[in-house]
Amino acid sequence: MRNWKGGSLRSSSQIAPQEFLSELKCGATDERLFACLDSLRVSLTSNPVSWVQSFGHEGLGLLLDTLEKLLLKKHQEKVDKKSQHKVIQCLKAFMNNKYGLERILGEEKSLALLAQAIDPGQPAMMTDVVKLLSAICIVGEENTLEKVLEAITMATEGRGVARFNPIVQGLSVRSVQLQVACMQLINALVTSPDELDFRLHIRNEFMRCGLREILPSLNAVKNDALDIQLKVFEEHKEEDMIEFSHRLEDIRNELDDIGDVFNVLYSSVKDTSTESHFLSILQHLLLVRNDYFTQPQYFKIIEECVSQIVLHRSGTDPDFAYRKRLDVDFSHLLEVCVDKARAEEFEQRASELAQKLDEEFLGRQEAQAQLLKKEEKINELEAEIQSYRNQTPPPPPLALGALTSSTIQLILPFGLKPKKEFKPETSIKRLNWSKISPQEMSENCFWVIAKEDRYENEDLLTRLAITFSTQRAEAKVSEESEPVEEPLKYTRREDEDLEGKKCIKKRVKELKVLDPKIAQNLSIFLGSFRMPYEEIRRIILEVDEDQLTEPMIQNLVKYLPDQEQLNALVKYKSEYANLSEPEQFGVVMSSVKRLRPRLNSILFKLQFEEQVSNLRPDIMAVNTACDEMRKSKPFSRLLELILLVGNFMNAGSRNAQSFGFNLSSLCKLKDTKSADQKSTLLHFLAEICEEKFPEVLKFVEDLQHVDQASRVSAENLEKSLRQMEKHLLQLEKDLDTFSSTDDQQDLLHSKMARFSMQARDQYLKLVIMHSNMMTLYLNMLEYFAIDSKKTSVEELFTDLSNFRAMFMQAVKENARRREAEEKQRKARIAKEKAEREKQERQTKKKRLLEVNTENDETGVMDCLLEALQSGAAFRDRRKRAPRPRENMKAPLQRSRSRQNINFNSTRAPTTKEPHYESEPHPSAAHRLTHRPEGEREKARVREKEKEQTPMLCSSNGDTDVEALLARLRAL
Repeated sequence: MRNWKGGSLRSSSQIAPQEFLSELKCGATDERLFACLDSLRVSLTSNPVSWVQSFGHEGLGLLLDTLEKLLLKKHQEKVDKKSQHKVIQCLKAFMNNKYGLERILGEEKSLALLAQAIDPGQPAMMTDVVKLLSAICIVGEENTLEKVLEAITMATEGRGVARFNPIVQGLSVRSVQLQVACMQLINALVTSPDELDFRLHIRNEFMRCGLREILPSLNAVKNDALDIQLKVFEEHKEEDMIEFSHRLEDIRNELDDIGDVFNVLYSSVKDTSTESHFLSILQHLLLVRNDYFTQPQYFKIIEECVSQIVLHRSGTDPDFAYRKRLDVDFSHLLEVCVDKARAEEFEQRASELAQKLDEEFLGRQEAQAQLLKKEEKINELEAEIQSYRNQTPPPPPLALGALTSSTIQLILPFGLKPKKEFKPETSIKRLNWSKISPQEMSENCFWVIAKEDRYENEDLLTRLAITFSTQRAEAKVSEESEPVEEPLKYTRREDEDLEGKKCIKKRVKELKVLDPKIAQNLSIFLGSFRMPYEEIRRIILEVDEDQLTEPMIQNLVKYLPDQEQLNALVKYKSEYANLSEPEQFGVVMSSVKRLRPRLNSILFKLQFEEQVSNLRPDIMAVNTACDEMRKSKPFSRLLELILLVGNFMNAGSRNAQSFGFNLSSLCKLKDTKSADQKSTLLHFLAEICEEKFPEVLKFVEDLQHVDQASRVSAENLEKSLRQMEKHLLQLEKDLDTFSSTDDQQDLLHSKMARFSMQARDQYLKLVIMHSNMMTLYLNMLEYFAIDSKKTSVEELFTDLSNFRAMFMQAVKENARRREAEEKQRKARIAKEKAEREKQERQTKKKRLLEVNTENDETGVMDCLLEALQSGAAFRDRRKRAPRPRENMKAPLQRSRSRQNINFNSTRAPTTKEPHYESEPHPSAAHRLTHRPEGEREKARVREKEKEQTPMLCSSNGDTDVEALLARLRAL
């Protein structure tokens, strides 16, 4: 190696590797170094792999050292830049076989030096550098991407620019080859990560570095190779957008509770710079008017805005530099307003129909009560007729003879047959219920006609025995809560007494007649109304309901002095000015005759409508609840199912072979826990009903009024009616007393007489309705064989209301349990699949480097670069299965499928990639369904492209490139 210049050397294939090693070790520079590197590139390309291996043992390190010195040289001449490019070309030739590629991937500083060599000022060299980095991203190990990103980051740290800035700058250089290479590297970096968040992060980082502004100009360039890379970028961006939009459905499926969503969201922003913005959003939401119609429309618009921002149709982050006011189209609010007007109209109509229904129902109840009254009268008359007939002595009875005890047989009443005796194979837990004997039943009792055997099947009883087996039962530890001591009650009373004494001390004028406590209370009353005493007297005499209020009359009745004190105040009328305010009021009111009875009558009138309004719905609620219980077939079937389950579980005990059970036992179903202590018999029944008898679940809808009926006390109803009758009798008596009066201002008799007649009529209707209610209630108790002496209205319907609520809760808990089990199953399958795919990827990457030995393991890098340029290297990088539709609560449609990465059919590229198809993906955003006409036209063009039959790299079809592409597709 005497001279490297002018082609005076021997053929490169005749130069030994040691000669190149010696020249590199001696530190050749400038033209000599350039000539040496140029010859080395030829030798690495033309010699067999054995020659490359002989050189590579020491030569790779020397090449990297040379590149490092050239890059670190402060004043770089033209020849230095040329030498840098030659080193890159030597590395490319060195990597064009399995041995060289493995060596490069194993060298720590190789990636760092390649990243430092990314220089837009040297387009030719940068083209080769980014191509090599793209190939390394494709075939490297799982941590190779992280190493490449770290190298790119370290290379730009000292320059004060974003790490992807040099790559994006390369797209602006007027070199199509460099633009294609840069897009290859961008696609390799963006498509390599398996995690969606990582891919979105890298893509958006490129966008922020200026890629967003450059893409339109790149699309205008007429070049087939560049079109392929741009299409790869857009297709993968769209796929990621679809996958990202699917997260909305995942969130809706997994986080359907507002509190859970808020906690997750708050945890993600807490103690970050985002927290203040999140707080501001919530504060603005509090300003939305709490109007029945307006509030939903506000949140609908806000939801649409948030959806368009988060699920951005471009598939990337929005332009955060945009600071103008958002231009949102609210034209659809017109339709909302129309819908609102229609809703109001329908709501008004529904209200009128509901009122009409109540009136019709009330009329029906009153008619039934009237009919019942007539039937009672008929029964009385028939009893009288029978009594007249019985006056004639009956003939002596015929002798039937003595009955022996042996002829009397104990038989079941009403044709009942003994219940089946179950014999479970394993010991199971007992169901604690109150058994009803046949002797407690009537002929038309529900338990007489119950047919629980229709639900009996081997599968149900086997599941029941396994679920509630006593063999795995664990001891329960019950914790009793300590009684909470009640706070002392004397403090408030003492404070009130002390405060009262202080108030009395403030009195200026001395009391003449009234007790100090009465005077104090009367002063408080007078101070709260601020009306002249004569005016109060007038509105009471005239029964002026425009000014009379219920609280006013209540307080006056409560604090009014007795009649003796009022009479005693009359003699102080001449000293009126010297009296205290309470006694002045007493003097004025003493002239009103029978003041306290008058006030009681007025108070009764003011409260009467409210009392009727309170009693009537309670009576109707009990009537409706009784009717629902008797007529609900799903409820009857549920009782039959429980009867079957209870008799099976209680086999061998005193509660076995029951003909019926008390409805109060329904709430005890939750007390019987499963063998694993994770569920109860109530959960088991709810699950069985969902799986095998879904019609039974409708009992929840049928028994809608049991909750309202549970708040009704029959005792209070009777007490209220008795109290109402007492007040009516007292009012009628007082009206006889008030009939003669000389005071023209006293209008009590004329006004209260009309009220008395109306009140008496409404009272009689309530009495009839109450009587009808009790008849229906007692009939219902008889129907279910419930002892009326032991069960009140309130207790019965409270048990049923609680059971109904517990059953609904059990259904929800079963659903949550199934969802949790399904999530665990999917997570386990996904984990196993991820591990399996990881092993497959590692195996395929190893196979990718195992090139046919007939070609001396060469051409690896050439094939990789060709696969990158054709787009084949990016195909199926993240092959995802179609989203299962049955797991979506609300499947969202998409108008077009994912498009494939292939050449544009409108151009004539020299190399076309193989045809492949992918599964269509449903979109989670409404805007993806409705594409502009231009995008739909592009979709049609792509469909036509897919129909064509592309060719491979060359006509011979059996090249190493084809084999390598097949391995790449497997990735």
